[in-house]
Amino acid sequence: MTYHNSKTVTTSFEETIEKVTEELKKEGFGVLTEIDVKETLKKKLDVDFRKYRILGACNPPLAYKALSEEENIGVMLPCNVIVQEKEGGVVQVSAINPMESMKAVANPNLEEVASTVSSKLAKVIENLK
Repeated sequence: MTYHNSKTVTTSFEETIEKVTEELKKEGFGVLTEIDVKETLKKKLDVDFRKYRILGACNPPLAYKALSEEENIGVMLPCNVIVQEKEGGVVQVSAINPMESMKAVANPNLEEVASTVSSKLAKVIENLK
């Protein structure tokens, strides 16, 4: 397994952001944070970077369950999903694979939550075209 699941899509960058947000909602996630990496790097470092957006997604019931099992798990929340424009205008979406990141926590009580979140995020990626 890898720490992320990724897929190249056929929609534009902005359309992909909208579609990812819709698919996350279908799986019970809301986008709590949105970081425009291109804009931030231009502003802070005056460097040009490709279109790259980080969406911080949260599923409140699952977040609550994880926080109830591991008090410091908040350092790994929310679940990040990235949309980036690669060479040639190709758009790629990637989502964290919680099954891999939870290995570092080593709390067996989190396995069910991580598995559920992993399945939901994989479905989001799978539903993109």
